[in-house]
Amino acid sequence: MSADRGGDSLQEGVALFVDGPNILREEFDVDLDDIREAAEVKGHLVATRLYVDEHATPGLIQAAEARGFEVIVTSGDVDVKLAVDATEFAIDGAASLLAIASRDTDFKPVLEIANARGLRTFAIAPGTYGRSDALRNAATDSITLDGDVTGGPSDRTAVDGSAE
Repeated sequence: MSADRGGDSLQEGVALFVDGPNILREEFDVDLDDIREAAEVKGHLVATRLYVDEHATPGLIQAAEARGFEVIVTSGDVDVKLAVDATEFAIDGAASLLAIASRDTDFKPVLEIANARGLRTFAIAPGTYGRSDALRNAATDSITLDGDVTGGPSDRTAVDGSAE
């Protein structure tokens, strides 16, 4: 199913991009299931990508693949690869919502481009301590995995499904 965007085809669904080295840290106690569930609240996942560097453990890669993530391993800067791929999704209209799980302000321009192209955007932060206010403010909606949700009234549901 697609929506008309002035001649461009916009695929319905959520494209999820996860900044692995930045969000999957012991101090945040967040796992891939938490991130996936947060994105699935917004709609059907059409892309689910985890970006990691060459230091990622085989166990992490296997766990991500077992959970349906496409794992992108880069020897360069994870942020650059993720930003380029997410921007490409926004420009191509490959999803109706672009979700970025990170605490890195570097992704603010990606969300701004997606917003300008008519996509909804969703910032997923690992916790209040690890949240980027710049990402949160640039996104249409946001969630902090400890339960802090921003957005419209329909978005007032925590990751566990309980109303806030």
